[in-house]
Amino acid sequence: MMNRRHFLLQTSGLAVGALAAAGLTRAATTAKGTKMNELDTLDSIKPLDKPHEEWRDQVSTDAYAVLFEEATERPFTSPLNDEKREGTFVCAACYLPLFTSETKYDSGTGWPSFFDPIEGHIGTKRDFKLLLPRTEYHCIRCGGHQGHVFSDGPRPTGKRYCNNGVALKFIVKGEDLPDLRS
Repeated sequence: MMNRRHFLLQTSGLAVGALAAAGLTRAATTAKGTKMNELDTLDSIKPLDKPHEEWRDQVSTDAYAVLFEEATERPFTSPLNDEKREGTFVCAACYLPLFTSETKYDSGTGWPSFFDPIEGHIGTKRDFKLLLPRTEYHCIRCGGHQGHVFSDGPRPTGKRYCNNGVALKFIVKGEDLPDLRS
């Protein structure tokens, strides 16, 4: 039975989700040769108009399933779960920097986990696929699904951004950003 508080919470959650979904068209562009320590700023984010289907030939089958069909990879299968070098984790489709190595931690879940994304580089929406509401997050440039955020992470944010490893690529600090795919 739904009481007024539950109704208001659900309604506000749906409204926030709709606003977040509307943000899926926001994007950023990065020129080839940009060093990863020169991260995109919110001012450089511009729309990317590329249908999800066009990514199919540019990412692996597993990455496409996660990024554009919202699948989930099996836990403990990604080498990025054990990545400990200094650098940046970027979207596997469009290479937008999403997380820095300073925010990565071992959550014990089997997926790469972070306590804070790069500001303005992810969007969120409500997800009811498992019946209980969860918060899904995605790359703000291409809309690619990354994972879910939970409120059981470490300080200072208390958040756990639980990411699918196949949805990310790791760029060691000082390396050039790969070509941005058109």
